[in-house]
Amino acid sequence: MIHPMLAAATIAGLLLGQAVAQEARPPGPPEPPPGPAAPETPADRQKNNAAKLAGLVAFVRIHCQDLRTDDARFRGVVTGLGVPFDDLEAGDLHLRALAYADVYARDIPTNCTRAAENFGETGRTIPRLFAKR
Repeated sequence: MIHPMLAAATIAGLLLGQAVAQEARPPGPPEPPPGPAAPETPADRQKNNAAKLAGLVAFVRIHCQDLRTDDARFRGVVTGLGVPFDDLEAGDLHLRALAYADVYARDIPTNCTRAAENFGETGRTIPRLFAKR
């Protein structure tokens, strides 16, 4: 009869040997990076840009107390991208916008400053999207 401790040690050794053998195998093809796939068409890129902008607007409304959004300008920019504004209020684009807002919220002071610089009265990216309160 085999002692229970000896049996447990033998089984553990076998399992450890299997794990080491599996690690020694050559790696397979690299796995794709996590997250959503990169936009493939110009329309997809425009939708993603609209989601980024909507995320920034949501972030500014919540975290940047000295900025306000020009809603008409925001709607006009989204429409100019060829994206129906309603698409940002539900579904995939809405979820993407929320994800972008969450990313912007990781560094509130810096991103509020950047929002004012890039989208404020004399903004370099989209002027007059945000105005001082």
